[in-house]
Amino acid sequence: MSFWSRIAAAFKRPAPVEAPAPVADRFAACIPIILRHEGGYVDHPRDPGGATNLGITHATLADWRGRPVTKADVRALTVDEAKQIYRAKYWRAIHGDDLPAGVDLAVFDFAVNSGPGRAIRFLQAAVGQGQDGILGPRTLAAVQHGSTAEIVDAICTRRVEWLRTLPGWVTFGGGWSRRVKETREEARRMALG
Repeated sequence: MSFWSRIAAAFKRPAPVEAPAPVADRFAACIPIILRHEGGYVDHPRDPGGATNLGITHATLADWRGRPVTKADVRALTVDEAKQIYRAKYWRAIHGDDLPAGVDLAVFDFAVNSGPGRAIRFLQAAVGQGQDGILGPRTLAAVQHGSTAEIVDAICTRRVEWLRTLPGWVTFGGGWSRRVKETREEARRMALG
């Protein structure tokens, strides 16, 4: 390197350090948490969902595929297909792309566990809107103007209260409580960025 090249290099501005890009696909940030909660294949005799794999029940898989399925089909479900089902039947139903980080996870996890309509009604209650189970512009506006942490806390608190009323609480209550607690913690972390 010549003398002048060394001088030029000494005065060259360092390349700016870029902050990590925000997660453009919030589904991609939330789905690993859902899959961790759901686990693998189970067929618990007290679970009304019956044979389930990656959180996808026998009935949900049959509906998705448009034909009857066997327990072997449920057991053979791949993570890729489960993700497709979650995006189409749950994430889109709750308008996950339109929800703030953290709220998206709290509502998504609830939808997966108890149905999109119920999850939306609990979100609507958390932001003081009528509870019709349809996520429209008024609910979305209320969510955008609310405190993300308060919305997450309200959803998770009411979710556990509701779960305690179910007959399955005796069998599954410990796992349900743990799941909601972990979801609340993850959602609050996401909300903080």
